[in-house]
Amino acid sequence: MKYDTKGKVLKKPVEWKKLYFYRKSDAIYQLTVEFCRRFLPPYGDRTVDQMIQAARSGKQNIVEGSEDGQTSSEMEIKLLNVARGSLQELCADYHDYLNNQHLTLWATDSPRLQRLRQFCCSHNDYCDYAPLVDKMSDEEMANMAITLCHQTNKMMCAYLEWLERRFVENGGIKERMHAARTGYRKAQDSYLQALETENQQLKAEIASLKRRLAELEEIIGGLR
Repeated sequence: MKYDTKGKVLKKPVEWKKLYFYRKSDAIYQLTVEFCRRFLPPYGDRTVDQMIQAARSGKQNIVEGSEDGQTSSEMEIKLLNVARGSLQELCADYHDYLNNQHLTLWATDSPRLQRLRQFCCSHNDYCDYAPLVDKMSDEEMANMAITLCHQTNKMMCAYLEWLERRFVENGGIKERMHAARTGYRKAQDSYLQALETENQQLKAEIASLKRRLAELEEIIGGLR
C-alpha cells in the first residue's frame, strides 16, 4: 500500500542561491567589504567591523532561514526578518558615512539615481558590479549600496508576506504532522475495512460452496 506524497511533513527545500534577494545581499556584502577596504581606516574604527558584520548577517540569515524553513515556518520568517534588520542597519551606516563626510545622498528624482536604480534592478550578482568598483568614488559606492539595500528590503518584504499567507493557509510543521498522521490513519482504516469486507465475502462464498458440496454428496449417495 503506497502512502500519498501529499502527506509529506517536510516542505520542499528552497533553492536560496537562486533567490534574487539573496543574490543581491551577497553583492551588498562584497561591495561593503570593498567599500571598507578603500574608504575606512583598517584599524581603530569599529564601523568597519559593524558594517561588514551587518552585511554578512543579512546574507547568512537568508541562508539559515531558508534551510530551517523545511521544518519551521516560524524560524524561517524570524531569520529572514533578522536579515532584513541587518541590511537596514547597514543602510543606516551608509547614510551616516555620507553625512559625516559631507557627501550627497542622491535625490529620488535625480537622473543619476534613476539610472542607478535601473542598473541595480536588473543586476543581482556581484560580478556585475565588480568591474565598476575601482572606478567609483565613496559617494557613488555608498549610494549604490543604499539603493541595493532598499531594493533587497522591498523584495524580502514581499517574500515574507507570501510566507505568512502560506503559514496561515497550511500551518506549520505541527499542523502538517497532524494532517499527515490523520491522513495515514484514515488510509489504514479504509484499507482494513476493505480487507474485512473482502473477508466476509470470502466466508460467504465458502459457506455457499460447502452447502453446494453437501447437496452434491446427497445426490451421489442417492444414486448408489
